Amino acid sequence: MVTTCGTNTVVFVPMLCPTANQAVDKDKKPRPKPLEFGDVYGTIIAMIIGYARVSTDDQKLEAQTDALTEAGAERVFADKITGSARSRPKLDQMLDHLRDGDVVVVTKYDRLARSLRDLLDIVEVIAERGAGFRSLAEDIDTTTPAGRLVFHVFASIAQFERERISERTREGLQAARKRGRVGGRPPALSAAQRDEVRRMRDIEHRPLAEIARLFKVSTKTVRRA
Repeated sequence: MVTTCGTNTVVFVPMLCPTANQAVDKDKKPRPKPLEFGDVYGTIIAMIIGYARVSTDDQKLEAQTDALTEAGAERVFADKITGSARSRPKLDQMLDHLRDGDVVVVTKYDRLARSLRDLLDIVEVIAERGAGFRSLAEDIDTTTPAGRLVFHVFASIAQFERERISERTREGLQAARKRGRVGGRPPALSAAQRDEVRRMRDIEHRPLAEIARLFKVSTKTVRRA
């Protein structure tokens, strides 16, 4: 408001006074933004996960676990069981634990699988989870283009071996039929059981190890059902 009094001009500047419910605080700092759900839970951090295995209780896991920890593994799953065993509880637990972006690390690929074909099957499951695979001794790393190339070469060799085995098996069966004998191993699961396994695995998302125990088969059979 402006008021003229003679030759003098008086300027009135309106003041904002605090109300009864407002406190005057000259040192008041702006309130921090409250945390939202996504700030805490919105991001899942990928992990480097190690897997170690020895065949007997007499063997020690320390050499493998130390190498895996040095390679950056934040968690290590370990089995004390022969590689030819169908069920490896900690391996199944690790596969169920995997999340997108994780990397599975082993000291040698034979610690993870009992054969090249078995290795390819397991790494395929790892890839389906959105995770990568590294083997320290063989310098295999599926998270890099060069590592994927090496692994594809392994896969090609395994495919060639599998085709040769299938060819020899067919030749053997044909020779057996000519002699009046029928060969072949009966399937581990019936058609109805396979349907139930697929339902529990793909719809209910139950752990592979649990399904394998229910049907008394290996987790490999459950994966292939």
